[in-house]
Amino acid sequence: MPNPSLISTISESTERLERTLFYALLILLFWLPIPLGSHRPWAWSILEIYTFVLMGGWLLVNVHAPQLHRLRPYAPLLIIFALIQAWVCLQQLPLPISWLNTLAPETAQQFLLSNPSATVATLSLDPAQTHIALIKGLSYWCLLFLILALVNTSRRLKTLALVVVLTGTFQAFYGVLQALSGAETSWVMGYHNSGIATGGFRYKNHFGNFLVLCLCLGIGLLIASLSNSKGGKLKDKLKNLMNMLLGGKAVVRICLAMMVIGLVMSHSRMANTAFFVSLSVTGALGLLLIRHKSRSLTILLVSLMVIDLFIVGSWFGVDKLRQEIEETSFTQETRDEVNQYGMTLIEQHPLSGTGAGSFYSSFPSVKGPGINLFYDQGHNDYLQFAIEFGLPATLLMGAVILWSLFHAFVALRTRRDSLMQGVAFAAVMAIVAELIMLTTDFHLQAPATAIYFLMMLGLGWKARFMESAKRHG
Repeated sequence: MPNPSLISTISESTERLERTLFYALLILLFWLPIPLGSHRPWAWSILEIYTFVLMGGWLLVNVHAPQLHRLRPYAPLLIIFALIQAWVCLQQLPLPISWLNTLAPETAQQFLLSNPSATVATLSLDPAQTHIALIKGLSYWCLLFLILALVNTSRRLKTLALVVVLTGTFQAFYGVLQALSGAETSWVMGYHNSGIATGGFRYKNHFGNFLVLCLCLGIGLLIASLSNSKGGKLKDKLKNLMNMLLGGKAVVRICLAMMVIGLVMSHSRMANTAFFVSLSVTGALGLLLIRHKSRSLTILLVSLMVIDLFIVGSWFGVDKLRQEIEETSFTQETRDEVNQYGMTLIEQHPLSGTGAGSFYSSFPSVKGPGINLFYDQGHNDYLQFAIEFGLPATLLMGAVILWSLFHAFVALRTRRDSLMQGVAFAAVMAIVAELIMLTTDFHLQAPATAIYFLMMLGLGWKARFMESAKRHG
């Protein structure tokens, strides 16, 4: 018979090692935006190595007692993203030219034009870049798996949300301080300081997008901390008010204000628009869907709009941002022409795509007059994913995003646990905001933003299926 003391020792050791992996995951989430959003080869190489080590650690910890049954509710999410990575793997593998004539005749024709005697070729027009995208995508999948596996209690879920809020606050504080410093170059990477907040990112729109995702989870954390009481004596109301002012909720509220300042000073038009639109839409849905909601929830949502937009925004440049939005027209930019010419690539490679990561090398073949700049990204992630991955894979990605949004909606309606309601609110708001922002930029090409968005998708499923603290206890 098994020795009970030995089993207890193994269990304690497993729990200790798993806790270490969880805190190592939090460190990675804090690190991701610091090196230019991890959007450089050396930076995403660190991400990949760190992630694969964490994944290997989880496998070693669970080799004797795997906890895969806990991940059963999230299996569709993991399987779909695994299928997408399998497709990217297929894109960069050499295939017989006869297969290519069936799957992607336009691609086969291009290979035969350059080498008429070729017997094998790849679906990707740039297999080297597709291989890089595959390794990066596998690290994303592993991180999603680790988040779903390690964030398995309400306490860890709240800790994760707090780390994300602190990460966004740090980025906002650093970005605002640098923008107001008047320094000619940035303090860390040495690039030109234009007086616009960019934090650890190089591109203001990526910085704005990242702050929006952090703000969503911060607002969800505030909602989770609200009291469910609808009334009470004056003494109780004053007590609740003092707890809010002196407790952790006041600190979170200050962090949110700091992130809003950073968002406004980023001068990212679409990020600011997406934040306030998603907050308004999700706030209205929350008031309609959340059961047993308190009066404090209504006050919180109204205060977020009034204080952040009209007071904080007016101090830190919302008028300048509004003027920039009004003065900018699509005739001054060439992004609409990029979208127009990019549609040609979709027509040429509708099923197989040109290969993940191949936009910069495939777009010049269809670029027409009027575009004098070099576009290494599509400035529209819907377009770029359709070009690189093909329409079927892109539709599959869109389906899993909408599926995650559905689960977050259901959780917002049916869950009574305040933490799950807050996380569901954050997931709905983040997905709505991201779907808006992806129309005008390449946000998911930055690893930090892509991983945080994947995390929000996973939290949408967590809000629906994760056991509450009381039931878990």
